[in-house]
Amino acid sequence: MIRRNLALYLKKMADFFPVLSVSGPRQSGKTTLVRSVFPDREYVNLERLDDRLAVEEDPAGFLSRYRENGVVIDEAQRVPELFSYLQGIVDDSGLMGKFVLTGSQNFLLLEKVTQSLAGRVALMNLMPFESAELADTQFADFSLNEALYTGFYPVIYDRGMDPLDYYPSYIQTYIERDVRSIKNIGDLSLFQRFVRLCAGRIGQLLDLTGIGNDLGITYKTVRAWISILEASYILFLLYPHHENFNKRLVKSPKLYFYDTGLLCSLLGLQAAGQLTTHYLRGSIFENYVIAELLKKHVHVGRRPDLYFWRDNTGHELDLLVEQGTRRQIVEIKSGATLGEDQFKGLKYYQKLTGGPHQGHDYYLVYGGDRDQTRSHGRVLSWKNVGDLMNP
Repeated sequence: MIRRNLALYLKKMADFFPVLSVSGPRQSGKTTLVRSVFPDREYVNLERLDDRLAVEEDPAGFLSRYRENGVVIDEAQRVPELFSYLQGIVDDSGLMGKFVLTGSQNFLLLEKVTQSLAGRVALMNLMPFESAELADTQFADFSLNEALYTGFYPVIYDRGMDPLDYYPSYIQTYIERDVRSIKNIGDLSLFQRFVRLCAGRIGQLLDLTGIGNDLGITYKTVRAWISILEASYILFLLYPHHENFNKRLVKSPKLYFYDTGLLCSLLGLQAAGQLTTHYLRGSIFENYVIAELLKKHVHVGRRPDLYFWRDNTGHELDLLVEQGTRRQIVEIKSGATLGEDQFKGLKYYQKLTGGPHQGHDYYLVYGGDRDQTRSHGRVLSWKNVGDLMNP
């Protein structure tokens, strides 16, 4: 089993909260993680009809059986009434870390948890592998194109699956099961077209009206469907950072996917080599870097304060990372070689802020293999993007 970085935080929170909640994309490894961290706990999966019926018939009795030894309850949002009974059980026992809930539908799970278990539950997210989690495995020798194309879902690595076989089935299952359980969507084929259209707009400012016009639906429907994709960890929005330089900053967020393998599948790629000349390769690489930073933050229990910066004249920085009193300014370039032109975003920002700013760290992440130090910032290889967390 490949060690997951969230395991340390999960163990830590078990000493301070009676209930632990681990949500994340379907097949991101949640069940494997919690069962490895708590190997002596009984496991109940509420997607199984017999387990679900047992809980629905007597939720209080079910929970009482595990108040001392604890239990892992998978897809807990399937039985909403469970949460109100759980509140009483944990309040009476006073024991920490005995109930572990997992779920792949963030909106439904979070809604039930916050209604009944506020102050009693530690909320955590498990995403697909970070590239750093694969560093000591046989997969560490992947080329950049192979990493982007393969993505980071654990099943691919555990079973040696071809991404070409895995992702189409994942997408179909997600749409037919999860989407229907979150919202009643009549035309699932139209929703699938919507997901693919979003894949073609990664790294772009979100244009609800434009997407709606392309599909013949309203911008309100687009906004609702974006929320579904966010709730089930398919994509996320990166919001602009508003500095007080002027009033000409853009206000729309950008759209990215949590996993580049899923993204490449939606774009129709059938081999890693096709990325070399793909018109979206730069955006896919940008997506990879930002998603890596997001995963590294959430896997250590931090709120991911990630933004981009852009004014209406076209000047832009790909990523700003807020870390308390420090700020990391990041440019992202997919090329394997470096030229002075690739630093122009960092140069402009430094000029705008009056030169290199104390408390700001400047980086350029690129598709090459060697880290470097340049006058306008530190250069990081795509393989070492995790170093942004530890300047």
